[in-house]
Amino acid sequence: MKKPLFITILIFFSFVTHAQTVKVGAEITDKYLPIIKNKRVAVMANQTSMLRNEHLVDFLHRNNYNIVGIFSPEHGFRGTADAGEHVASSADNKTGIPIWSLYGSGGGKPAADKMKEFDVLLFDLQDVGLRFYTYYASMVRLMDACAEHNKKMIILDRPNPNGFYVDGPILDIKHKSGVGWLPIPVVHGMTLGELALMVNGEKWLPQGRICDVTVIRCENYTHQTRYELPIAPSPNLPNIQSIYLYPSICLFEGTVMSLGRGTSFPFQVYGHPNFKGSDFSFTPRSVSGAKNPPLLNRKCYGVDLRNVSHEYIWENGFDLSYVIDAYKNLKMGDKFFTNFFEKLVGVDYIRQDIIAGKSAQGIKDKWFCDVLKFKQQRRPYLLYEE
Repeated sequence: MKKPLFITILIFFSFVTHAQTVKVGAEITDKYLPIIKNKRVAVMANQTSMLRNEHLVDFLHRNNYNIVGIFSPEHGFRGTADAGEHVASSADNKTGIPIWSLYGSGGGKPAADKMKEFDVLLFDLQDVGLRFYTYYASMVRLMDACAEHNKKMIILDRPNPNGFYVDGPILDIKHKSGVGWLPIPVVHGMTLGELALMVNGEKWLPQGRICDVTVIRCENYTHQTRYELPIAPSPNLPNIQSIYLYPSICLFEGTVMSLGRGTSFPFQVYGHPNFKGSDFSFTPRSVSGAKNPPLLNRKCYGVDLRNVSHEYIWENGFDLSYVIDAYKNLKMGDKFFTNFFEKLVGVDYIRQDIIAGKSAQGIKDKWFCDVLKFKQQRRPYLLYEE
């Protein structure tokens, strides 16, 4: 009796899941088009800013909305630039609309003359829910600019593919940087819309400024929804495996290791020429989106995580065991780490504890209270069921 019942339940949930397809904020046009009608509009967008099968900018342009400029984040408007690469301002080939790059110059805030050119800012980027992923920092800097210049900001919300858990230490503000902008955990479990409300509510903008922000909510989404992105959010997060592993594997950016930049499987492997006891190898090459990756053209031995199950990754969350494994293997002591490591983890004690030989779980226990504190702090700003 149990098997037919199980199949019936499975079919039912498959139907419900299909019937309850997530609709992103950009698709809820009746909520934001009236606000931007007859206004000069600036758009913050990239390749993920899709409205069903059409780009948001193309949709607005086709419907004769007055788009005066496009702000672009890290990786550029079309999402092809390297991490950290300077992205020049230009014009969109398709529409001719000016593109104003916010990445690589000017501290990421628009110049005052740009702020005078529009009345309302439409923000639509697909985030992945990590403190060191730079799109939320771009959002916060734009919120600050809009607050300073009395401009309206509309956030077209999108699901967070890592939105079903919170993990990691809260950033010590002495380590604030472009990859750690707010006092939040490594995995914050919020959408950008929710985070924007929290920025206002906690008065995290300079001098306690408040941005006039409206969030266009997703439909049929909760924090337990497993949302697979239809478009890669940046060149080195090509699939859902890389996005799920990203919280843990990104820490190798602050070490001597390669995490697979310059291969077809970035953020899904780790390795080094001196890594011992492994038959798996890869060689980073200069490719689009990773023109000069760490350990370029050097054969690296290491660990392949492409077949690690999603359930295992979810269960372990922000997992230090990969970094600890590599640290023990290379036997380099403190030289294993770079100064960038603290910017990523956001606290001093993780490097110290790894060197002292503490276990991944032993270190994780230290941020348990951080997670509880943050979950309580963020609760008033959540737009979707936990």
